[in-house]
Amino acid sequence: MITIAIDGPAASGKGTLSRRIAEEYGFHHLDTGLTYRATAKALLDAGLSLDDEAVAETMAREVELGGLDRSVLSAHAIGEAASKIAVMPAVRRALVEAQRGFSRKEPGTVLDGRDIGTVVCPDAAVKLYVTASPEVRAKRRYDEIIAGGGTADYGAIFEDVKKRDERDMGRADSPLKPAEDAHLLDTSEMGIEAAFQAAKTLIDAALKEKI
Repeated sequence: MITIAIDGPAASGKGTLSRRIAEEYGFHHLDTGLTYRATAKALLDAGLSLDDEAVAETMAREVELGGLDRSVLSAHAIGEAASKIAVMPAVRRALVEAQRGFSRKEPGTVLDGRDIGTVVCPDAAVKLYVTASPEVRAKRRYDEIIAGGGTADYGAIFEDVKKRDERDMGRADSPLKPAEDAHLLDTSEMGIEAAFQAAKTLIDAALKEKI
């Protein structure tokens, strides 16, 4: 069993890379950000307060990790709600516990998020920190919305990306930062294929060591 931890800020490319790696090796994949979104959606659906930590923790413990629907959970309102409950220590403890349980699945797992290598799976065999400049990440998010037939304001998206970085990196509980032994992948000028090949080299070396 091998665990691959992939961290990084929003729109850095870590999700696309994680799914590609999981597919390549036949590993289970978990986008841990969706666990917070699923908790937030459960609260919204039930008409419950987003300010009650005890209630939010109860909902977090009931999240089914196998049934996370990215297309539903990617809604902006759910993301806003998720950012409010994600700072609650009890919610984080509940979801980290579930994420750790997931990481032990055979034959291997790929978890991506913001505190995988530092908090959730500090003993992961391979740790990657995927990043890109705020400008590049905002452009990716903008292009994604336009390609999907939506309308977007690049300036507003850029400000939102910066605001989210500040919130993720500045929170007291499990802030976003590279693990000391993480390999840095800057995708500002790197396509997904180049990033995948760089990650594959590291993973293949780790797998060879385990044999």
